[in-house]
Amino acid sequence: MITFPKHLLEGYKAFATQRLPTEQSRYRELSVKGQFPEVMVIGCCDSRVSPEVIFDVGPGELFVVRNIANLVPVYQPDGNAHGVSAALEYAVTVLKVKHIVVLGHAQCGGIRAFVDKIEPLTPGDFIGKWMQMFIKPGEVVEQRDHETMAQFVERIEKAAVFRSLENLMTFPFVQKAVDSGQMQTHGAYFGVAEGSLFVLDKVAKEFKKEFKNARGAA
Repeated sequence: MITFPKHLLEGYKAFATQRLPTEQSRYRELSVKGQFPEVMVIGCCDSRVSPEVIFDVGPGELFVVRNIANLVPVYQPDGNAHGVSAALEYAVTVLKVKHIVVLGHAQCGGIRAFVDKIEPLTPGDFIGKWMQMFIKPGEVVEQRDHETMAQFVERIEKAAVFRSLENLMTFPFVQKAVDSGQMQTHGAYFGVAEGSLFVLDKVAKEFKKEFKNARGAA
């Protein structure tokens, strides 16, 4: 017998009886007028890193696409299917979002698989092939001297954000929107254990902690 996950039904019941009544008018408005989010977030599939939870937003506020290791491919208008590219195309040309945020995070399984050079999980090696677009042809990614494994992994997690931002600009419609001042791109990094958020300073080319938590941690 196939049964729907009970905890999801219980969660919906809580949503329907507690949160929905306070947001019913918002849902009705969205159903009639459609969605007009100003921000697109490209995040990781990791269940611990939910953009809607991290940024505490309501329905209709974020246009989200999630994939392994929050990667953006280069612009490649061929005959293949491109999920991220399709989402980008819609967000920029139809929704006309004003911001695109690439959200990386700590303890990323996709990055760790890439770093550890794991064997394919299936004959299709979908994860391995997906992660290969993170590097350019001929590029070598190795642990540096005097760099711990933890430091190496974090560096590559953040490098994935840089590379995705770089790849974003290969899309003509993204480049046009940015050049005209209609849209901006941003990078961010979420620390799972502490719940900390680091925002990329593009001038300094480093991630800076955005907020001091209630305990006063830097």
